[in-house]
Amino acid sequence: MFTDIEAFGETLAASGLPPVLSRRHDGGEFRADVVARDLGPLKLIQLVTPEGECFRDARSTRAADEELWQIDLVTRGRARVEQGRGTADLSSADLVLIDPSRPVRFASTASTHVTMLVPRQELRLRPGDAARLVGVGIKGDRGPAALVSSLAQGMARSLTGFRTNEADRSAAAVIELVAVALEAQLGDARPAPDEALRDRILGYIEARLSDRDLTPAGIAAAHHISVRRLHKLFQDQPLTVAALIRHRRLERCRADLARSDRTVAAVAARWGFADPAHFSRLFKATYGYNAAALTSNNRARTVMVPTARPGQDGDAQIAER
Repeated sequence: MFTDIEAFGETLAASGLPPVLSRRHDGGEFRADVVARDLGPLKLIQLVTPEGECFRDARSTRAADEELWQIDLVTRGRARVEQGRGTADLSSADLVLIDPSRPVRFASTASTHVTMLVPRQELRLRPGDAARLVGVGIKGDRGPAALVSSLAQGMARSLTGFRTNEADRSAAAVIELVAVALEAQLGDARPAPDEALRDRILGYIEARLSDRDLTPAGIAAAHHISVRRLHKLFQDQPLTVAALIRHRRLERCRADLARSDRTVAAVAARWGFADPAHFSRLFKATYGYNAAALTSNNRARTVMVPTARPGQDGDAQIAER
């Protein structure tokens, strides 16, 4: 527990929470706390704060925040969140979706709350739906939101002992539950059958990215549809099924290389790329720099990868079949 506001601010900044500026806080003794945990691509931050107000303006937003959605949950006390045209008055167990790249204002009693930071590419929100949801309070005492609320309340302090694959699959499940709660808040009719099936397939792919045998044919079989039907489901999407798998694996590799001391070959193998040389060429073609450049930020050595033998295709043979 922090009693010094400056020390608390430094720890808060290091937690990964999008920055906010303080307007005022309770004039009494300052007591606050912050606990941050990662679960695969999902970050959870539990905050204990005194009564007060804070805000984020356009000048304090960061480019990295444009890649995130923020879901705030009150577990004790009351809070008001204002963003865009929405104003959310939250009590215990209530949630609100926040766009961390836009200005926002917070005011609360002495309270405890949990923030979930979700990569936008993981939480698939259409722009129109996001505009309707941002800054709107979601009651956490019923329906899918109650499940999210109940789960999040104990997660921030208990996320230990997960293997990497377990963490990624668990995060995918939590994110899917958040998506269901947000869809329920929209009050729309049930999604069209094709859209619902495509969403299930996307969740299936996300949970199995480390599986080298993940292919369009296998995905189609797991969902009891033909490969032709699978490709038709994705014909109006930005990426084909195989390209989507490859893109998501590259994203996971890039994240791992930036935050760990694993070799390029080890990270590539972990996410389904059988040939590290092919992976390195694909990585550079996608991002414009070598994968080893990320590891050099973490340790003072260069990772060398073997040259592929002629005819080898190292990305786990993701074929359009």
